[in-house]
Amino acid sequence: MAENPQLFGNGMPVPFYGEMFVLARDGVEFHVDKIPSAPGGHVKTKGTIYLSNIRMVFVANKPVGNFFAFDMPLLFVHGEKFSQPIFHCNNISGYVEPVVPDSQNRALYSTHTFKILFKEGGCGTFVPLFLNLVASVRRYNQFEAQSAANMAPRVDPLQAAQTPVDEMMRHAYVDPNDPTTIFLQQPAPESQLRRRNYHGPADNS
Repeated sequence: MAENPQLFGNGMPVPFYGEMFVLARDGVEFHVDKIPSAPGGHVKTKGTIYLSNIRMVFVANKPVGNFFAFDMPLLFVHGEKFSQPIFHCNNISGYVEPVVPDSQNRALYSTHTFKILFKEGGCGTFVPLFLNLVASVRRYNQFEAQSAANMAPRVDPLQAAQTPVDEMMRHAYVDPNDPTTIFLQQPAPESQLRRRNYHGPADNS
């Protein structure tokens, strides 16, 4: 993960080179732990989830402490589970490994637990696309046999850019009860701002 990734003024994440945004889903509740900038280290807030061929990005409606967004590379997500409890709302939970700068010690960074709760409408569009993208990223990078414990800490999460997202979108089922916004063309076309890596500043192409 990367806390507080770069955003445009409208809240849209600044994309990486090769990144394609698939959808945005607002009205979700997001939980994540081990956030140093948040009170008590735990965040529970509402906002919007953006899903691309590389990552999920949660953007909060209102900051929680110094926390306003959370970047989860699909390559570093594991243990994901979709739950449909009888008396509570549908949700996705799982774990995400941190994006560790080359100059930092991996042992100083902890695995995060996250949960996405769909409290406003269905999730029949979001969930299949998310699960298919995660599976595709793992197949492409040949990491399906590795557990989080032996994942190489220097793996580049931007390798996921090769995921065949166009084909996936053509066959996606759109649930009429799911208020997810599908991006038929990439948002913010007026800006050429793109990011090259997770730790350097954004570059103008």
